[in-house]
Amino acid sequence: MEHKASPLNKKFWTPGVLVMLVFMIAGAIAIIARFTGGIGYVTNLSNARPWGLWVGVDVATGVALAAGGFTTAALAHIFGRHYYEPVTRPALLTAALGYTFVVIGLLIDIGRSWAIWKPMFYWNTNSVLFEVAVCVAIYLNVLYFEFLPIVAEQFKGRVNLPGIMAVFNPLIEMILKIGDAILDKTMWIFIILGVVLSCMHQSSLGSLMLVAPTKLHPLWYTPILPLLFLTSAFAVGYPMVVFETTIITSSLKLDSEMNILAPLTRITIFLLGIYMFLKFGDMFVRGTYIYLLDGTYQTNSFIIEMLLGIMVPWIMLLFEKVRNSRKGVFTAASLIIGGVVINRINVFIVGYKSPLSDNGYFPAPGEIFVTLGLIATLMFIYRIIVTYLPVLQAPKEVSP
Repeated sequence: MEHKASPLNKKFWTPGVLVMLVFMIAGAIAIIARFTGGIGYVTNLSNARPWGLWVGVDVATGVALAAGGFTTAALAHIFGRHYYEPVTRPALLTAALGYTFVVIGLLIDIGRSWAIWKPMFYWNTNSVLFEVAVCVAIYLNVLYFEFLPIVAEQFKGRVNLPGIMAVFNPLIEMILKIGDAILDKTMWIFIILGVVLSCMHQSSLGSLMLVAPTKLHPLWYTPILPLLFLTSAFAVGYPMVVFETTIITSSLKLDSEMNILAPLTRITIFLLGIYMFLKFGDMFVRGTYIYLLDGTYQTNSFIIEMLLGIMVPWIMLLFEKVRNSRKGVFTAASLIIGGVVINRINVFIVGYKSPLSDNGYFPAPGEIFVTLGLIATLMFIYRIIVTYLPVLQAPKEVSP
C-alpha cells in the first residue's frame, strides 16, 4: 500500500492549542526560575535525593515512550513490512521530538548544564551513564537525518524566496535534490544504526540502577534490569503508535488507521508476553514475591504496575473483538503505556531511597510545571510540523 502523506489543511489555533500555550508559559516561567534561583529553588531535591520527577518522567519515561520510532522503522524498513508505512512517519516525528525534549530535560536537571558537552570529549568508557549519553546524542542526530527526506519532499521544487534572496533559489533546489538522492541511497544505514543505538541505551538506562543495590527496592532491583528495560521498550513501542495515531485521527478528524493498528496489536501480544514472562520469572526466581503483602506504598505501586500495566492489557488483546475495536485497542494501549510510565517512576522514584534520606520525596510545583510545559511544547511543535509537512496520511477522497 502506498503511503500518501500530506500537510494538514486544518485550522491551527484551536482551544486545545491555546491550552498547550498556557502550560508552555507556566513551564517557561519555572525554567527561568530554575536557572536564576538555582535547582533547589524550584525542586524538592537534595544531596541525598539527587533526582526526581525530571529524571523519572522527562528522561527515563520519555526515552521509553519514544520507542515507537525505532520499532516501526525496524518493522517497515528492516523487515520489509511496508504496509505499516502510514504510521512510520508520525512515530518517527514523535521519537525525534521526544528525544529532543529528553535532552532539554537533562539540561534543566543537571547542576552544571553548561558542561553537558563534556562526555563527548572526555570519555569514561567504564561508565554506563557515558554510554547512555553517547547513544542518545548520536541517535538524536540519526532521527533528524531520518526525518530530512520528509522536509525535502515538501520543499523540493517549491523554493521561492522573495526579493533579492531569489538568486539563491536554484542553489537551494540543487542542495535539496542532491541531499535527497544521497539520503535515499544511504537511509538504510541510519535506520539500522537507529535500531542498534536504541537497543543499547534503552537497556543501559536499566544498567544505571545496578550500582544501587542498597537503594533500590528488591521488587525492582535485579541483575536482569537492563533486559527488562529493553523488553519493556519493545512492548510499549507499538502501543504508543496506536495511542498517538488514535488521538491524532480522532482530534483532527482524519481517516481511522484500524486496518494498520489491529495487526500491530497482535505483535504486541508477543512482545508484552515476553516482558511479562521475564517480570514474573525474575520475581519467583529471586523470591521477591514475599514483599507483595507488605502493604507499603512501594509494593502497592508494584502490584498496580503488574496488574493494570501488563496483565490486564495482555489479556484484553488476546480477544479478537478487542483487537478489532478502536476503543478496545486504545484502552489496552493506554494501559500498557501507563504500565511502562509507572515502571520508570517506580524504578527511579518510588522504589529508590537513599539511606541518607529519611524524608519522602514529592515533586515541587516547579518540577511539575516544567514537566507539563515540556510535554505541551512537544505537542505544540508536533502540531506545527504536521500542519506544514507531509507527515500524516492524507484523508481518502470520497466520490460524490
